[in-house]
Amino acid sequence: MAIYRAKEVSQMSDTEIVENIDKLRTELIEQRGKVSAGGAPDNPGRICLVRRTIARMMTEQNKRKQEESSA
Repeated sequence: MAIYRAKEVSQMSDTEIVENIDKLRTELIEQRGKVSAGGAPDNPGRICLVRRTIARMMTEQNKRKQEESSA
């Protein structure tokens, strides 16, 4: 799964954001599972990047919801 920047996330549709959040959460669970099982993840920094990308997408979702409610 790709790591998206804020500009890329702002250009996505609402459904794309939801789908990507689900995919990223699945990847995060898999990465954490490897670590908890005692193995080393392929890329240890990937967990942090995935978490940040999920946060970016959720932030964009919240911005859009606020814009809808204020309009």
